[in-house]
Amino acid sequence: MNMTTPLANQFLIAMPGLGDPNFFRTVTLVCEHSAEGAMGIIINRPVDLTLGDVFQQLDIVNPDPRAAGQAVYLGGPIQNNRGFVLHEPLGAYESTLAVSDTLGVSTSRDVLTAIANHEGPAHFLLALGYAGWGPGQLEQEIADNAWLSVPVSSEILFQTPSETRWSAAAHLLGVDMAQLCGDAGHA
Repeated sequence: MNMTTPLANQFLIAMPGLGDPNFFRTVTLVCEHSAEGAMGIIINRPVDLTLGDVFQQLDIVNPDPRAAGQAVYLGGPIQNNRGFVLHEPLGAYESTLAVSDTLGVSTSRDVLTAIANHEGPAHFLLALGYAGWGPGQLEQEIADNAWLSVPVSSEILFQTPSETRWSAAAHLLGVDMAQLCGDAGHA
């Protein structure tokens, strides 16, 4: 399948029929997409950790209490012991991949230290792990009706409660997920 549009800076919305438990009812921000594959972060699966727990594990002292109370998310099944900070604005952190002109994903400690000191990006989300696809795999999954895609909404990413992000992302397309069945159909 030829890739006509890179999917970076898009949400992937899991269709109801996507049976993989790693992705059931998820919204994934595609951070990078090329002929070599894709990488994304699931944004609606909170885990039983707060950013304060992460600050404590990393010995980051006196964190901003508002930041410390933020949820941590399961970003995907790959390297789920590694942190990925989605943030806006982009900033100038050590290990940052620009997803767009304003949105980045960082893996370096400096962004967490800045957040703890109330000097970090205005909006952020910490996820453990990521989702990955090999060459052509994501394109095939989309063709198989596993995913819908829509441009990223900062409001959904950073302000919408995690339990409503799946339906809110679908609403960007005018889709009510409650009205969809889990079976794919092809003419």
